[in-house]
Amino acid sequence: MSEAVRIATARVADLNAAMRVMDAAFDPAYGEAWTAGQLLTLFALPSARICLAWAGERACGFYAARIAGPESELLLLAVDPAFRGRGVAKKLMSDWQNWASGEGAEDYFLEMRADNDAIHLYRASGFTECGRRPAYYRGRDGVMRDAITMRRPVKDADH
Repeated sequence: MSEAVRIATARVADLNAAMRVMDAAFDPAYGEAWTAGQLLTLFALPSARICLAWAGERACGFYAARIAGPESELLLLAVDPAFRGRGVAKKLMSDWQNWASGEGAEDYFLEMRADNDAIHLYRASGFTECGRRPAYYRGRDGVMRDAITMRRPVKDADH
């Protein structure tokens, strides 16, 4: 990638940029993408944060996360397929964890579809499976897939 990627807290005015990334990143077969309305609600929550990764003037990734007591949950992580394999997701993960620990989080959590390739990123980032919900997600293809909950204590994080 010729341009350095920068991470910035999203504003409501960035909603369309985040939705362009979401539309590019999420396969509609799984029905995991959020609507603009769902994403917009996070801007009103003081305990939530949305950050965008920018390559020049182009949004190439984002995350949405929230703080709930001593925990922070990664709600969404998306990278435009044209920018995958370039460290964008790692930068977004690091920014989320730095923000969450600064807000007092003691544990990081996320949940994902069991057959999601992102599991490799999460495992490489130190997350381990701490729960599983059998047949939790139903894709648009009708297939039921397990949900995996992953956890990483803040004290174990090295960011």
